[in-house]
Amino acid sequence: MNAIKSTISILILSILFTVQASAQAGKTMVNNEKELDQAIKSAKPGDHIVMANGIWTDLIIKFKGVGTEAHPIVLEAETPGQVFIEGQSRLRLSGEYLEVSGLYFRNGFTPKSTIIDFRTDNESVANHSKITNCVIEGFTQPDREEKDNWVQFYGRHNELSNCYIAGKSNPGPTLRIYLNGNENINNHHKIINNYFGERPRAGGPHGETIQLGDSYTSMTPSYTQVSNNLFERCNGEVEIISSKSNFNEFTNNIFFESEGSLVLRHGNYAKVDGNVFIGNENSTAIGGVRVVNTGHWVTNNYFYKIIGSDFRSAIAVMNGIPKSPLNRYNQVTDVVIAYNSFIDCISPLQFSVGNNSDKSDVLPATELRSARPTRTIVANNLIYNHDANETKPIFAYDEVDGVSFYNNILNIKDVSGIDTNGGLTQEDFTVNKVNDWFYTPSKAFNDVYNGFDFEQISEDLVGNDRTDNSAIGAVTFPFDDKGKVEINKSQYGPKWLDRSGKKAKSKTIKIATAEALAKAVKEANSGDVLELKSGTFKVSETMKIDKDITIKSTGKKKVKIMYSGAANTALFQMLPKGNLNLDNVAIEGSKTQDAFATLEKNMSTVYKLKIKNSEVSKFSSVLRTYKGSLADSLVVSNSTIKDCTNGILLAGEDDDKGDYSAEFVTIENSTFDNVDQNVLNYYRGGYDESSIGGTLLLRNNTFKNSGSKEESKILLQTRGIVNIDFKGNTFKDNAVAYIIVLWGEKGQVSVNNTIDNSGEVKTEQNLKMKLMY
Repeated sequence: MNAIKSTISILILSILFTVQASAQAGKTMVNNEKELDQAIKSAKPGDHIVMANGIWTDLIIKFKGVGTEAHPIVLEAETPGQVFIEGQSRLRLSGEYLEVSGLYFRNGFTPKSTIIDFRTDNESVANHSKITNCVIEGFTQPDREEKDNWVQFYGRHNELSNCYIAGKSNPGPTLRIYLNGNENINNHHKIINNYFGERPRAGGPHGETIQLGDSYTSMTPSYTQVSNNLFERCNGEVEIISSKSNFNEFTNNIFFESEGSLVLRHGNYAKVDGNVFIGNENSTAIGGVRVVNTGHWVTNNYFYKIIGSDFRSAIAVMNGIPKSPLNRYNQVTDVVIAYNSFIDCISPLQFSVGNNSDKSDVLPATELRSARPTRTIVANNLIYNHDANETKPIFAYDEVDGVSFYNNILNIKDVSGIDTNGGLTQEDFTVNKVNDWFYTPSKAFNDVYNGFDFEQISEDLVGNDRTDNSAIGAVTFPFDDKGKVEINKSQYGPKWLDRSGKKAKSKTIKIATAEALAKAVKEANSGDVLELKSGTFKVSETMKIDKDITIKSTGKKKVKIMYSGAANTALFQMLPKGNLNLDNVAIEGSKTQDAFATLEKNMSTVYKLKIKNSEVSKFSSVLRTYKGSLADSLVVSNSTIKDCTNGILLAGEDDDKGDYSAEFVTIENSTFDNVDQNVLNYYRGGYDESSIGGTLLLRNNTFKNSGSKEESKILLQTRGIVNIDFKGNTFKDNAVAYIIVLWGEKGQVSVNNTIDNSGEVKTEQNLKMKLMY
């Protein structure tokens, strides 16, 4: 018996040794690009190619191979997160059953049109392949106008999982799926468990986070699954996700304060189920789901504080164009919107969005959206508002005769004026707070509408069974959250990624001389405050702002900075990521320089500028910007601008493609005195609805003795800017024909403005603009 046991033990040890030896033989450590290329060429099913820890610069990876389902070929980091891909680098892969894991793309950009591409050339695509546990962070083009796609899918059955992707500031989707050719349709790709971090505002179109197909392949089947992802402040444009193909599924994703919507833009038969959309009381740009085309089911979704309208409402059901071309808007038909919850949303259900039948004088017939939604069911939805005022839960831009309402409830009086044939009723109920953004009804409403195929909605938002215990709204009663209504960032993206968000502690630096100021601007950490002691600081060199800093006077009296730099230079040059707060400081030039200016090129991402309690005088321009730059926010408050040739120049984007040079401009409680021209020139050209469109707040300012050399004869030029709040301003002795030309269609009005010898306010109802499509 002992001999048998001994023989068995020897046999087991032999097997273990063989397995271990085989595993070791399948791992190849590589230390440079040449070794990596050779290892890829030699790889067999089951092999692991291990990239050594460190920085790999200007690396072009062409990963070709054929693995098997049981034994994929793996390209991985020695330590996940410790292999840094920098410089002009990219990764392409083709073949079968390939896997890439643990790489960190940073401090660079792709030299081509993609960072990661599931093909190596036009003929060779990847199938059954996976990118997982990787990071792409800020790997964006130096020129913000240079277009690329960060991750590009071809082939079939490919996956992006547990990755963190953030910081794309140039045009082009962060992730795009191509369906050109039979090898790329019916693809069943998976985009799962990823963390899509902040995407800065684009200041124009072409800023989607995910795009599935395009207009011209939009009638092809994709079957892509986008599930269990976190989208945090993805603000690129109105479409966070743009679905442009058939049979896609969007399930169990969280959209946190992202300025846009999940848009069923083209294609048919999408499933949108179990997603959470979180807004706030400050932004009307945060949206929910926008519906175009046929056969979609929008079910079990939860919307919190989505307060936007039309394109950015919680549910936006579009009007279509009769006989629409593929790249425009098809009519909505045969759509189901059921079992959704809307908490503290303003007018959450909006229909015939985009109806523009009244604009036939400025738009061709091919752009007129007059085809109303039809054969659309809205059932078993719950609407609750903590504010007890009357509300309009339904807003219609046209008749809603093609929409049927069944068993929807709300807690306060409906003053929409829409006949729902009893399909929307007021009920007395309260809600229970689960966390800061999630609320559930305090009692059940079990009288649900059971329409055709409704039995397929078998679970609620968190997976509770609806078969025997269904209820109106996104969740059943009593509610069991199963731990699924908290935002646990560790569940998304790579496990190894540090999500603490720790920042260096800011400090206050006392500045006594011009030399010390220049040195501090260079060496300060983001968040630092530079306090100027009393007196005058004479500065002759441009100070470059590439971080978040505040420059302020120590006491109540304004310290003066006098700039004597060369003509056409700027006192402060705004660089990418620069954020300057100028507080209680007087700056003065000699009429030939700019107070603030952007780079002429390579403004890779946004900047911010705030001028508060300050004075700007004797400059050629207050702010000079160039094509390709974008101010996320520009604020002038409680300040004086005087004796300048030009004011604020935000008109560099002149291609009329929907782009503009600043997202939010606020000018309040300030005085503009003796500014010769371009007091404000804020321009957006091109007919486009993919972006916020620019926002200007002009309140309680005084404009006097300005515009004497203004060629346009318009004091405040705002052509094409969508959102304008124009209130309480005073205009005196300005040598212009018009103070401002407002865009009537966008609801722009003049409120309580005082005009004395300064021209007039003109309103143009329908602004004729260049078509982009």
